[in-house]
Amino acid sequence: MQRNGLELAELIGVSDAIAAVRDMIDRVAGSSATVLVTGPSGSGKEVVAQLLHQRGARAARPFVAVNCGALPAELIESEIFGHEAGAFTGAVKARRGRFELADTGTLFLDEVGDMPLAMQVKLLRVLETRVVERVGGMIGTPVDVRVVAATNVDLGAAVAAGNFREDLFYRLAVVEIAMPALAERRDDIVPLIEHFVARGVPARRVEFSVPALDALRELPWRGNIRELRNLVDRASALHPGETVDRATALQLADSVVRGLAPVAVRRPLPRVVEPDDAFVDLKQVLDAIEQGYIERTLLSTAGGVAETARRLGLRRTTLIEKMRRLNISRLPAC
Repeated sequence: MQRNGLELAELIGVSDAIAAVRDMIDRVAGSSATVLVTGPSGSGKEVVAQLLHQRGARAARPFVAVNCGALPAELIESEIFGHEAGAFTGAVKARRGRFELADTGTLFLDEVGDMPLAMQVKLLRVLETRVVERVGGMIGTPVDVRVVAATNVDLGAAVAAGNFREDLFYRLAVVEIAMPALAERRDDIVPLIEHFVARGVPARRVEFSVPALDALRELPWRGNIRELRNLVDRASALHPGETVDRATALQLADSVVRGLAPVAVRRPLPRVVEPDDAFVDLKQVLDAIEQGYIERTLLSTAGGVAETARRLGLRRTTLIEKMRRLNISRLPAC
C-alpha cells in the first residue's frame, strides 16, 4: 500500500513490547518534537521514523533519510547541509543538503551516534536556530524540519566517554522511543515470518512447518529483524514452493548467522609472507590481511557493518572507509 508514491510503513507484531512502541508513536506523531529512536541494529528503527512521519501533519511532505555512519567524514557536512559552487574541489554547482530537501517534512538521521564531533556542533546549531548554512556559503537558509534520529549506540555511555556531545544528546532526545531486540519480542517472530513470506514472489513462496516455527522462536536472533528477513529470503531462494521443516529451518538459520549458504566455504586468510622472501610489498600484504579479516567478519555478521566494526574494534566510519578503499562489498563473494 502506498501514499504519495511512498510505501506505507508497517510495524508488524502482537507482543506487548511492540504495542508499547505503537502507543508511543501514536502519542508523538502529531507533534513536531524531535524524537530519538534507540535499539540494536536491524530492529526496525527506520520503520518507527517512517510511521512518525506518515501519521503526522507532515505526511504529505518529504521524508528524507541519511545514514550518518555510512558517509565519509569529508562528505557528511556537504550531504547534510549542502554546498555552494566552488566550495571545494569537485563542487561545480550549488547543491541542496538533506535539511533543505526535507523542508516542511521530516529528516531522519540514522546512526547519529557515529557522527563526528565537529559535525555534532554544527547539527546542534541548526537544531537550535532552524537555519542551515551551506558549505562555502555566507547566507543562512531557514528550514522547517521535524528531526527524527536513530542510533544503536548507548549515547549516555558515548557522552561519558567524550564521543558524543551532551547538549546534542538532550536536544535530540526530547522524546525517546526504544525499539526492542527481536529476542525480547518472541511472540512477533511468526507474524514477521508470515509477513515476509507474503511479500515475496508468489511462485517462490515457502511455508514453514509448525516444528520449524517453534524452533525459530527459540533462536537468539542477534541480527534482529534484518536477520529474520534474510532467512525468509534465503528459504525462498533455495526452497521455492516447499514446506520448510525443522532441520532445514535450523540449517538456514545457521547459514544466515555465518553469512553463507550451507554449501559455501569460508575464504582462507592470506598467507603471511616469510621475512626471507626476496621482495615484500608490505602495504600489499597488510591490505590483503586486513581485507581477509574484514570480509570474514562481514560474512559472520550477515553483512552487518555496525556489528563488524564492533568486533574489529573500529569506528563504523573507519570500517566503511576501509571497505571502500579495499573494494569490499557488504556481503563478499565466497
